[in-house]
Amino acid sequence: MKLIHSSEDARALARQRLPWMVFDYFDGSAGNGFGETRNREVLRDIELSPRSLNNVEHRDLTVSLFDKTLGLPFGVSPMGMCNLSMPGADLMLAKLAAKNKIPVGVSTAASTSLEKMIEIAEGNAWFQLYFSGNHEQSDLLIKRAEDSGYDTLILTVDVPEVGRRPRELRRGFTMPFKIGMQQLVDFAMHPRWSLTTLVKGRPELANFGGEFGAFERTASRAGADWSLLDRIRNQWKGKLVVKGVLNVFDALKMKESGVDAIQVSSHGGRQLDSGPPAISALKAIRDAVGPDYPLLYDSGIRSGEDIIKAYAMGANFVFLGRPLLFAIAARGEHGLNQMSDVFVKETSIALAQLGVCNMQAIGPESIGSTETSSV
Repeated sequence: MKLIHSSEDARALARQRLPWMVFDYFDGSAGNGFGETRNREVLRDIELSPRSLNNVEHRDLTVSLFDKTLGLPFGVSPMGMCNLSMPGADLMLAKLAAKNKIPVGVSTAASTSLEKMIEIAEGNAWFQLYFSGNHEQSDLLIKRAEDSGYDTLILTVDVPEVGRRPRELRRGFTMPFKIGMQQLVDFAMHPRWSLTTLVKGRPELANFGGEFGAFERTASRAGADWSLLDRIRNQWKGKLVVKGVLNVFDALKMKESGVDAIQVSSHGGRQLDSGPPAISALKAIRDAVGPDYPLLYDSGIRSGEDIIKAYAMGANFVFLGRPLLFAIAARGEHGLNQMSDVFVKETSIALAQLGVCNMQAIGPESIGSTETSSV
């Protein structure tokens, strides 16, 4: 059985085992994928500055966020329909969160209920809200999250319209599935996934139905505006994170509006093909909001060194997405734990190479002085 030694290993194994339709849904991005590729290239070109002869024998990967100590410098980004990778994937991610005392983002479009997720995560869960345009539905979800014990709400704001992703369109990906000849051939070519899904049942949108109505993945959310943010800020008494921010002006206005943290993100390149590299936006927003305001980051993280780079560019915490789903698709919960261990080891080794013993020591001085590193 193949081991997972890198995020690329996980992706390659997932590509073999997932139906083409599901793999392209997870792996695809907006347009021609230029935005995702450019962000990865900018991340790659950032140089770290190694230091020697510092005693780095004992290294600590814990970080502090919202007055809590988190066991690792990364968490699980909210992702919809994770159980497409393998039945039970959501719960595997929740168990990882519980084990390491890190937050798992629970998507509005999760295939496991928000109540079950926070229970299995042992409280280490944040609820992510997509505003559907229906205030009543959003209010019910927010109240439900509060009643279930969530203390952090993530409002995702970068999906006024769902980005056009040609790879999944070519495969005929829809939720729920529409089965035609193309999909039947696809499923037949991937019998392990197909039979397991048949036995366990196809993933559903677990947070909807009954009084919570239906969730339409491609519905317009273009009606969201700053008054919505004010409304949710007044309604939600816990920590409020706004996710999907790339613009300095927006970041400053959100800070003034009482948002507790901003998650700088390009949605993994899945929304705007010509958008700026998220890692560059992180640096610009950090410079604008000052050193003390909490900034979170996701998009393009594929290694422990990438995690270090995000912290050096101004992140207080980092979230991972695709690599974790690929690891689950590759080898289930064992693969997920392997992938997590890879990120832990890579991050720890990078700290040693930089001559520091903890994540708090990572900052702008950790970045090399070359022109390509001053993004």
